[in-house]
Amino acid sequence: MMWSGVLAFFLGGLTWTLLEYAIHRWLGHDARLRPNVFESEHTQHHAAGDYFAPTGKKVVVAVAMLGVLVVPGWWLVGMVPGVAFAAGLAGCYGYYEWVHRRAHTHAPLTAYGRWVRKHHFSHHFGDPRVNFGVTSPLWDIVFGTRRAAGVIVIPRRLVMPWLVEPGAHQIRSDFSADYAIRGAAAAARQEAA
Repeated sequence: MMWSGVLAFFLGGLTWTLLEYAIHRWLGHDARLRPNVFESEHTQHHAAGDYFAPTGKKVVVAVAMLGVLVVPGWWLVGMVPGVAFAAGLAGCYGYYEWVHRRAHTHAPLTAYGRWVRKHHFSHHFGDPRVNFGVTSPLWDIVFGTRRAAGVIVIPRRLVMPWLVEPGAHQIRSDFSADYAIRGAAAAARQEAA
């Protein structure tokens, strides 16, 4: 019984990674599916970078998701695996929300954090047709939309504060191999003149 709960929790988390990919790719970027509930918030996020849908909306979605999954899951596979699946999915959704927001607001602390930012920002600032997964590249690999990120060039107005030297308009030295600011060379020449 315990192993069925552990497996169901893992499958719930894995299911979230697929939903993360699918929602982002098809509801966020496929013009054939617009307009939709997700797309307007997502468009604002791409345009501003530091915009995130209100937390209250996300809590309502998470609670509704749990409500939709727990009862049928309990009925179909039993209480422990049904609840564990829903908990794994909801837990990974919460993890995704935390990782995504931190990617935009804080410098990475680990190699994984560095990877998340490069993978995600190559989608934001490079090619919005690739790298839809935020927490994992799994479904990008499966669906052929994963692209290795080179140097990511970010428009000056969208540069995250953690990425630049305090009081300067240049990329921090520890991130200069991975990121550049669009028009930074021209701006530096203008300042020097």
